[in-house]
Amino acid sequence: MVWNTASVLVLIGSILIAYLLGSVNFAIIITKLFKKGDIRDYGSGNAGMTNVLRTVGKGAAALTLLGDFSKGILSVLIMRLLMFLCCGITDTSLLDYIVALAALMGHLFPVFYGFKGGKGILVSAGAMLILNPWSLLICLAVFLLFACLTRYISAGSIAAGITYPFGVMFTTWLSFGYVHWAEAGLAALIGLVVILMHHANIKRLLNGTESKVSFKSKKP
Repeated sequence: MVWNTASVLVLIGSILIAYLLGSVNFAIIITKLFKKGDIRDYGSGNAGMTNVLRTVGKGAAALTLLGDFSKGILSVLIMRLLMFLCCGITDTSLLDYIVALAALMGHLFPVFYGFKGGKGILVSAGAMLILNPWSLLICLAVFLLFACLTRYISAGSIAAGITYPFGVMFTTWLSFGYVHWAEAGLAALIGLVVILMHHANIKRLLNGTESKVSFKSKKP
């Protein structure tokens, strides 16, 4: 793509929009609707779907999943639309990852909630659906494998974060016959950020104090 003033301004605006969208934390919003409180005051204190599932319930967790997942999708689609309408640009493959990273940072450090947010799994997954759906399927399979075998959601999330850049490299190689290293590098950065945000979970996993999730329905 050819850079000019318009495309630079659109990219900056798209990054800002993505960050602000990412800052809308549905775990906080949904918990206030269901429980009249701040999710960060319950359970693990994390503003994410897993904590909502444990402390509020499955319905609230499902709504949180839908909202946070949609943020990643919308961030990339809005940037693509603006680039096309304002600049006539259709090849935004590298820019997609930059905007996805901005949405992730908004979710982790939301301006609307004192810069204390979630851990970024759902917003990353939403962006991955648009960026590279095959890598999302690979990461989802790894997540489910580790989460089901260990019953630790955090273990599945960490494993998926590690897998993501390799999934991008593998799927782009299959599609084009070569690895797009810039995209792989940005994917690795997204995966690294997600892993780093799980540092407390990693400590609890190592010392055996991490909470497990039951996939069985509770008996009345």
